[in-house]
Amino acid sequence: MADTVGALLAPLVGVTDRGVHYGDEFTSWRDHISAGAALAAALRARLDPDRPPHIGVLLGNTPFFSSVLVAAALSGLVPVGLNPTRRGAALAGDIARADCQLVLADSGAEVPDGVEFIDVESAQWAAELAGHAGAAVTFAELSPDDLFMLIFTSGTSGDPKAVRVTQDKVAFPGRMLAQRFGLGPADTCYLSMPLFHSNAIMAGWSVAVAAGASIALRRKFSASQFLPDVRRYGATYANYVGKPLSYILTTPPQPDDADNPLKFLYGNEGAPRDLVRFADRFGVRVVDGFGSTEGGVAIARTPETPDGSLGPLTDEVAIVDVETGQPCSPGVVGEIVNPTGAGWFRGYYNSPEAQAERMAGGVYHSGDLAYRDEANFVYFAGRLGDWMRVDGENLGTAPIEQILLRHPDIAEAAVYPIPDPTVGDQVMAAVVPVPGAAFDVEGFATFLAEQPDLGPKQWPSFVRVSTALPRTETFKVLKRELSAEATDCADPVHTVERPALRG
Repeated sequence: MADTVGALLAPLVGVTDRGVHYGDEFTSWRDHISAGAALAAALRARLDPDRPPHIGVLLGNTPFFSSVLVAAALSGLVPVGLNPTRRGAALAGDIARADCQLVLADSGAEVPDGVEFIDVESAQWAAELAGHAGAAVTFAELSPDDLFMLIFTSGTSGDPKAVRVTQDKVAFPGRMLAQRFGLGPADTCYLSMPLFHSNAIMAGWSVAVAAGASIALRRKFSASQFLPDVRRYGATYANYVGKPLSYILTTPPQPDDADNPLKFLYGNEGAPRDLVRFADRFGVRVVDGFGSTEGGVAIARTPETPDGSLGPLTDEVAIVDVETGQPCSPGVVGEIVNPTGAGWFRGYYNSPEAQAERMAGGVYHSGDLAYRDEANFVYFAGRLGDWMRVDGENLGTAPIEQILLRHPDIAEAAVYPIPDPTVGDQVMAAVVPVPGAAFDVEGFATFLAEQPDLGPKQWPSFVRVSTALPRTETFKVLKRELSAEATDCADPVHTVERPALRG
């Protein structure tokens, strides 16, 4: 059977005992797929057939968003995931670059002026959809290489780019993860990560569809409601990206935390210390991988992988010198690349220069930094844009962040460069204390001095104490904002002096 999203959905067309949960609502797969057919017919009636069938999607995690994905699988329409944190001209630029003919938006969504959109919660749209009720459920002839969706990169280090997400790029991980975790019709997949992002599509929605399982949707992630939702829907699987584990762990512990149906939690970019803490507290197997929306490189942990490592090098993963492209020795920070080619990267839409840069020399460049140990296990060191040039040496930020997170009173940490008064960069950190903890700069300095793996050039010159870090909708820290503000910000900023040496 072809690796298409339609092939995943086809077995569910007549299913009535499983489907989509949302709040107190439940819609069977049969009715949900029928709704997708009606939506596809309504949209096709509106679209110009001589233009790309691209539909902007500015929606929360609702059954309607899932219906859009079903409509795409049935008809070949191409949803374009739009980030609701983008505004005005920036969002309008995303819509234009992706060739969206119109935008589907929740009531209250901030759609830029001049953009044609449909308020999907309006009575007018409900009436228009009703006119297509009963549309035949048919699957268009689509190939694995055909476009399923456009998903924008997070834009933490520059303007977002629309990644071409093909049918097989969604269907393959859906099947693979469903099989890996043994998921089937008896399971329910909890999905609270934003559906405009690749993690929710490839590690959440497609997994449930491939397993023939049910989906439990939450419009937007909530740390306090995560466990109540898991219990309410009997969720056995959930996906995450970034900091949600940390946020859930800050909720007050309860003696029955491990009394829940959740078996597997799969995602990426979880803090290493949180993976173990979450598994122990909630009695769930947590599997953290490494990847990106582009999909050019993937690193998976093995049973032998040391704590803090992403996993081992493979034939499709290398760490190379940013300037020369030569393999880095153990302990030396370089860029993660796929030396064999593009991997699952299918290119950017309408961004030929960015695509050429990503594939310079016929090698996929991830833009992520890492180093390896003597046993060839990989350790993340930050983004290429996170390079700091301190006293003539290039440093990555991730190793410093991992050290700061050892402090028992620090819940979150971000490390970033600010200009040095003479030349190069200084190291600055922003931290969020755990609830109820007071920040003691002298104690913090003493703690840093006690860390044997914190080099002298990695020492933070300044620390900003915040109640929250600026993040994207997918929980990635906006370091460019922190770097731009430097020490001139609304939060308290402390100079971190090294304790005097005792002799």
